[in-house]
Amino acid sequence: MGTLDGRIALITGAGQGIGQGVAFALARDGAAIAVTGRTESKLVDTVEQIRALGGTAEPIVCDIADPAEVTAAVERTVELLGGVDILVNNASFNPLGPLLDLKPAVLEKAYRSGPLSALHAMQLVHPIMKARGGGSIVNMVTSAAVRWDTSGYGGYASTKEALRSLTRTAASEWGVDGIRVNAVAPHALSPGLKWWTETNPDEADAFVKSIPLRRIGDPEQDIGRAVAWIVSDDARYLTGATIPLDGGQARWA
Repeated sequence: MGTLDGRIALITGAGQGIGQGVAFALARDGAAIAVTGRTESKLVDTVEQIRALGGTAEPIVCDIADPAEVTAAVERTVELLGGVDILVNNASFNPLGPLLDLKPAVLEKAYRSGPLSALHAMQLVHPIMKARGGGSIVNMVTSAAVRWDTSGYGGYASTKEALRSLTRTAASEWGVDGIRVNAVAPHALSPGLKWWTETNPDEADAFVKSIPLRRIGDPEQDIGRAVAWIVSDDARYLTGATIPLDGGQARWA
């Protein structure tokens, strides 16, 4: 018996990286997974791997920057799997670079695909979760907002801090409905981070040395397994929190 048997999870950006790792971990614990993202081939590959493990999963193509597609993804999840008990807002567009180079249109895109998209998804699943007796939402944020030096991360961090604020408010307002809402600040070896470490070996070495545990996290074993606990009944009294899964690198107040 898995701790998530009978639960249905919708995960954005689940075709690769951290989203895929979370999908694998939740599926191993018994949850049926709506695997969403923009690239169908990646979604199908993730679904096939989950099914090979004996799990249940469905691929749903969705561009989170388009509210209509987010709505359709939630409706499709209910149609295919029967409801939504767990929502993981993982996908986002992350603008990096100095503030003087940050274009308003780029930051606007980041907010549309980040906190605005996540809020829309949260609003959509709220009545579904409430009708099912409760649920759990996890929003992926970042420790970049509390780095010792946030240079180059201003736009990215601002979108994630907005999402963290929405997380806290939803936890306060929706607890009465049995819905827990938490934020996770991960870093793990996503395709983007892997490319960066291979392209910038000296900087990557310094980066790893700044992590007390001296390694970059694994998407499934270090991030996914923790998320599986957060959304389970074992963490039923946890809500409104930000859980750093960054090997101790950032300093959270």
